[in-house]
Formats: sequence, structure tokens, C-alpha cells
Amino acid sequence: MTGRRSAVAGAVLLVLLALPAFAGPLVSPWGWDETDFAAFRQGPSGDHWLGTTQSGRDVLALTLRGARNSLSVGLCAAVLSTGIAAVAGTAAGFLGGRADRMLMLGADLLLVLPSFLVVTVLASRLTGGWPVLVPVLAAFMWMVTARAVRAATLSLREREHVLAARFLGLGAPRVVARHVLPHLASLLVVDASLNVGVAIAAESGLSYLGFGVRPPDVSLGAVIADGQGGATALPWAFGSAAGTLVLIVVAVNLLGDGLRDLLDPEARR
Repeated sequence: MTGRRSAVAGAVLLVLLALPAFAGPLVSPWGWDETDFAAFRQGPSGDHWLGTTQSGRDVLALTLRGARNSLSVGLCAAVLSTGIAAVAGTAAGFLGGRADRMLMLGADLLLVLPSFLVVTVLASRLTGGWPVLVPVLAAFMWMVTARAVRAATLSLREREHVLAARFLGLGAPRVVARHVLPHLASLLVVDASLNVGVAIAAESGLSYLGFGVRPPDVSLGAVIADGQGGATALPWAFGSAAGTLVLIVVAVNLLGDGLRDLLDPEARR
């Protein structure tokens, strides 16, 4: 019951945050890239509901744009990393032998690397907006899940229905798709939901440092970095993006924890 309440609360909060983020032009009367030359450093008002920045840009529009980009990166990176983990883990566990050793060696090598430092160096050399961050982040998020998937696959491949399918001559891809992956669905769903928060936090950190989403576009990390200098004088410019980022990560974690309690038998004990 606790897991269900957590999942519902997280899902509702996430929807309430995502809807205005992706419908930004319909919610805010100002565009995120527009400048009001008559309203520099203005507090919340009827024209600018969350005030303006030092450069006269609407804080609400910037926050919604930043939330949309951060959510897009988080969702895409989580799905991609979980997909990589599913393929690598099932291949290692089902095939065994050299494939298993090579895949797990690659996972171990990536685990010992200082991932945030490597991602920062790679991201600093990339251009093209937030889509280029997705594969970079996903490349360092799949290893632990792949090991869990491998362990589960090692157990599943000895089950009677899997052995029967192999004896009937079905190829490895079809056996995995039909008889292994369905049993791993709960693990992969929970992993993807939790990875959204990890990816959003990583992307926001990169953008805060100037290595993520680049100007003229913005993400929540970039908006926070822009507003931190005037956090005491212009709290609306800093607090809106920071508060939104915290709420998004809390919502994603609530959803992930709730799904884990609902779908993982071990977590319910």
C-alpha cells in the first residue's frame, strides 16, 4: 500500500510539472528567448508572473523551457541506458563464455572510471543541444543494471520453459525476447524510472558548470547558474529553477521507489 501511494504521488507530481514544461508557449505569455527591455530585474507581477532576470528575460518562460530540456534529457537517457543494460545483461547471461567475459569486463572498466569527470570532458567538446548529451550520459549509467540483468538471466536460462524453447531450435534472440525479457520487465521498469532522476541531476550539474545545454538554449542547471549571483537580490530568478529541479527529482524518486515496492517481490519483504 505504501508503494502504491508513493508511486501515485510521484506520478501525479511529475505530470503536474511536465505538462506546463512541455506546454510552455501556452502557459507563459512570454517566450523563453524574449527580452522585455522595460522590465529588468523586475519582481513577480501581472506581466511577468515569476519576475524577470537581470537581462529582462521572463523567469517563468525560462524555467519552463529549462524543465522541458532537463526532462527530455532525463527520460531519453534513462530509456537508452536501460535498453543498453537489457541487451548487454541478457547477452552476457544467456550466451556465457567469451561474450559474458568481454561484456562484464567492459562494464567493470566503465565502473572504475570517474564518470562525471569523463562525461564533463566529453560534453565540453560536443555541440548540437541536449540530444548529444543523451548518449554520453547513457554510456555511464547502464553497468550496474546490466550486472543485475545478467544474474537474473543466468537463473532464467536454466528454467524448464527456456530449455524447452532452446531444444525446439529457437534462436537465442527469440528465446530471450519471448522467455527471458518478460520476466525482467519489472526490474527494467524500476531501473528506467530511477535513472530519470539520476540523468536529470547529472545534466543539471553539467549545465550549471557550462558543459551541458549551451546558450542560447537553457536547462534548469543553466538557469540556476545564471541566477545564483543575484540569489539574495533576485530570489525569484534563482528559486524558481532550483525549486522546480528539486520537485522533479523528488517526483521521479517517489515514482521509482513506489514502482520498486510494487513490482519487486524482494522489496516487499
